[in-house]
Amino acid sequence: MIKPNAASGITLALVCLSILAVMPVISNSRPEGFGALSFAFHLSLWQSMFAVPLLFWEWRRGERGVFAAGLDRRGVVRSLAVALATGAMFGLSTYLYVLGVEKAGAVSAAVAIQSYPLFAILWETLFLKRRKTPVELGLTAVLIGALYYLGTGGTLRVDGVSIWFLVSLGVPFLWSIAHVVIKEEFGRTPITPAQVTFFRVTISTLFLAVALAIVEPEGFSAGVMRSELLIFAVIMGLVYYTELIVWFYAVRHIDVSLASSITTPWPAFTMVLAAVVLGDQIALYQVLAFAVVALSIYGLTLAGLDKARAAGEAKVQELNGTKAD
Repeated sequence: MIKPNAASGITLALVCLSILAVMPVISNSRPEGFGALSFAFHLSLWQSMFAVPLLFWEWRRGERGVFAAGLDRRGVVRSLAVALATGAMFGLSTYLYVLGVEKAGAVSAAVAIQSYPLFAILWETLFLKRRKTPVELGLTAVLIGALYYLGTGGTLRVDGVSIWFLVSLGVPFLWSIAHVVIKEEFGRTPITPAQVTFFRVTISTLFLAVALAIVEPEGFSAGVMRSELLIFAVIMGLVYYTELIVWFYAVRHIDVSLASSITTPWPAFTMVLAAVVLGDQIALYQVLAFAVVALSIYGLTLAGLDKARAAGEAKVQELNGTKAD
C-alpha cells in the first residue's frame, strides 16, 4: 500500500503538465505519409510494448492486483466487459486526438481537450444526480461560451463552427465516460495503475488494428518500412504511455481536483511550442479563449472544493447532533 505523499503527487502532476503540452506538437511534427488512423495504431502498439516492463516488475514484486482478486464468474465477466468497452473508447479517442490536432491545429485542439471538466460535470448531473450551485452553473456557461467562441474561430457565427474543433471535443467526451467507468472499477477490484494502463492501451491497439484493417490496410506498414515514421511512433507511444502512468500514480498521492488544477495551464505551453517548433500563428482569439477556459476550470475546482467542505461540515454537525441526542 502506497502512503500518500503530497510533494510526490504535485511533482508527478507537473510532469504530466509538461508531457501534455508537448504531445500535440509531437503528433503534428510527424512526417508525411503517416495518416491519423495509422499513426494512432502504431503509437498505441508501442504504448502496449512500453507497458509490459512495469507490469512484469509488479508481478515479480508479488503485486498481483486484479489477478489475485478472486473474482467470481460474474465479476470476471463484468471486468472483461469494462475493459473492452473502455479500451474501445480510448482507442477511438486516440484516433480523434491525432486527427483533431492535425486538422484543428495544435492550439485549438489543446484547448478543446482541456474542456474535460465540462463533460465530467454533465455526467455528474445526469447520472449521479449531483445538483450544481448557481456559481458552478454560471462558470459552466462561461466555459461553454469560451469554447463556442474558439470553435467559431473568434467570429461567434454558427456557420463558422469548425467540424475539426468538434472532433477534438470528442476526445474529452470519450475520456470522461471511460474514466467514470474505470473509477467505479477501481473501487470494486484491487487493480493497479500499471494493470489498468496495460489493459487500456492493449485493447485500444486491438480496436485500432481492426479499424485500420477495414479502412486503411496499407497503414500497417507505414510505421515499419520507413525509419522516420517508426521513430515518431516510438516517441509518441513512449510519451503518451509515460503521461498515463505518471497521472495514475499522481492521483494516488493527491486528489484528482488538485492534480487537474496543476495540469490546467498545459495548452499555454503548447501555444509556445507550436509557435516555435511548428511555426504556427497564434491568434488573439485562441489566447483569450484559453484564458477564459482556464479561469473557468479553476473556478469550478474551487467551487467544488467549497461545496465538498460545506457538505463535510454539515455531516460532522449532524453526527454531533446525533451523539448529543
